[in-house]
Amino acid sequence: MDILSNLKPAKGANKISKRVGRGQGSGHGGTSTRGMNGQLSRSGSKKKAWFEGGQMPLQRRIPKRGFTNIFKVKYLAVNLSTLQSLIDKKKIEDLNVNPVSLFKAGVISKANAPFKILGTGEISAKLNVEAYACSESAKQKIEAAGGTIKLING
Repeated sequence: MDILSNLKPAKGANKISKRVGRGQGSGHGGTSTRGMNGQLSRSGSKKKAWFEGGQMPLQRRIPKRGFTNIFKVKYLAVNLSTLQSLIDKKKIEDLNVNPVSLFKAGVISKANAPFKILGTGEISAKLNVEAYACSESAKQKIEAAGGTIKLING
């Protein structure tokens, strides 16, 4: 019968840890399971994952290529289908789409973040759009619905 004073873990559930470096009688004395001399037998020794034993490492053997243009403008993509869903939910007032209205609607993260209108989806509302950039297909669909598009120079 199991009572609190008789409880013990199931057989094989507990593993006895090695008592390393506690003398020859422990069976793990002397070199403390680290083998013979060398870098890895010393305390505090760690090899970096990319260390190749002193050989010239791969990331230094391969030449550098290209560069990152720090002046590149990264546009946030806003599709026409997104604009149509905002109009259906009445999150855009007066059918004026500009950075402030999209920020209030939660589409872009900052009121001055550059965004580009893309032509995925359909639009039925007559929108007045102010955007930093616009694709040709989006421009055609907005103008076909009777709207206007104005590009912001930013």
